[in-house]
Amino acid sequence: MNVALIGCGFVADYYVRTLENHPSLKILGVMDRDSARTEHFSQFHKLPKYPSLEAVLADERVQIVINLTNPRSHYEVSKAALLAGKHVYSEKPLGMTFEEAKELVELAESKQLEISGAPCSLLGETAQTIWKALREQAVGQVSLVYAEMDDGFVPAMAYQTWLSESGIPWPYKDEFEVGCTLEHAGYYLTWLPAFFGSAVSVTAFADCTIPNKGVDHLDPPNTPDFSVACIKFASGVVARLTCSIVASHDHELRIFGDQGVMYTEDCWFYRSPVYIKRRLRIRRKTIEGPLAQRYPLVGPVTKRQKYRGAQQMDFARGIADLAEAIENKRSPRLSGRYSLHVNEMVLAIHYATAQGCTYQMQTDCPVVEPLPWAL
Repeated sequence: MNVALIGCGFVADYYVRTLENHPSLKILGVMDRDSARTEHFSQFHKLPKYPSLEAVLADERVQIVINLTNPRSHYEVSKAALLAGKHVYSEKPLGMTFEEAKELVELAESKQLEISGAPCSLLGETAQTIWKALREQAVGQVSLVYAEMDDGFVPAMAYQTWLSESGIPWPYKDEFEVGCTLEHAGYYLTWLPAFFGSAVSVTAFADCTIPNKGVDHLDPPNTPDFSVACIKFASGVVARLTCSIVASHDHELRIFGDQGVMYTEDCWFYRSPVYIKRRLRIRRKTIEGPLAQRYPLVGPVTKRQKYRGAQQMDFARGIADLAEAIENKRSPRLSGRYSLHVNEMVLAIHYATAQGCTYQMQTDCPVVEPLPWAL
């Protein structure tokens, strides 16, 4: 299926490198609003280039637009692509407001198009393995989940020197202005509705703990760099998600069942091992066993991704699923409605006031099917 990539920034290198894993996807060209960046990216990856967004949308060969623009441009670019009759795969979030995201999903549906969104880590081996173990009740009846998305004390890091493979600087000003919740909470929030069904409420607290982070003229200057949320799912499961760029690095997921604990260390690695600790009863005491059992990862053995970075993810796997869904006339696993449900949760956390609040979810999420190799 023919795709075009819009936005040649920091993350675009990861997409181009992992598109190589999916030979059914053909990149017809790349485009960025900065013509110099378009030229540089095109030459580095030896890919054709488009002179403008209008040129991309006018190309009748393009079937899927991959929207990797600044998050505050996602709505505008995705809407233009849908109006031009293109399917869309968008970096997170679909929209900066619930209204924007909802409009995009409804527009896609009205035009019988598909819109899907990152992150696609639900399609990774670790997430699919955890999901399989949950279906098998490997830790019994689950009642509670702890998910951590702490990235360390980023304001003190040498972030101004971070470069992608093609030499694109990490967009630190934009990252700080958009905020860690919108940027990173989805890595776990895309897993949980598949595992436990629709979220029904989100009780959240968010605050800016480091006002300027060493950068002048942040707009806004007080985007939360810390958030914590308790999410209630229709199944009765409760999840607590913490997200920050202040606390020590911790990407662990722990799932608590009545027979034990299942955990993995990092959702940014598609083959992060999954462990189970059983509960033991010794006389009158119940303890977690000291030894962890490694649950076998499902899925084919894959090579390490051919890029440098703090993660090992196949960024293009969601695009491949979208393309396969279009060809087979089914809904993609990360469908518009599913992505909207995740987007709504993320926004509820991101926009929580310093006093905290309970937000009642407006959307439901569709049932998602596991990948065939994970059944």
